Amino acid sequence: MSETRSFADANPIQRLLRRLAASGPGSWLFARILHHIDRPVYRITGGRHTFATLVSGLPVVMLTTTGARSGLPRTVPVLGLPTTDGIAVIASNYGQARHPAWYHNLRANPEGEIAVDGERRRFRAVEAQGERRDRIWQQSLRVYPGWSQYERRASNRRIAIFVLESA
Repeated sequence: MSETRSFADANPIQRLLRRLAASGPGSWLFARILHHIDRPVYRITGGRHTFATLVSGLPVVMLTTTGARSGLPRTVPVLGLPTTDGIAVIASNYGQARHPAWYHNLRANPEGEIAVDGERRRFRAVEAQGERRDRIWQQSLRVYPGWSQYERRASNRRIAIFVLESA
């Protein structure tokens, strides 16, 4: 996986975009349009980049899950943080009141596939709990501090962290 830039190491434009994404209006906007832009950029670059990766420096992966109700494959761009445990994905849903759909998909069927830097990998998702979750959460805030704002806005639920372990 490409090098993940911490917030402190990001360039001024990347830091500005990360701050905008964390704000209420920015997260509202990005939640509605970013995946529509990420998918074609991902295809055009042969699976090496998404729009979000190019402009923000954040590590975006394409997550393929099985629909909890439909049973069909569902692919969405999500932030994928490399950790010593595997790739971590955080079900923040931009701080909205509800979990993202892929959260329900992984709870129903924890096996899936991610595409990272143009390579596809099978995984089994494990929800991080306790010390493991706390450690990954703190590590993730160094990359994207906006998750703390999402946590405040989504105070009605606990934001889940899944570790995608190699299958």
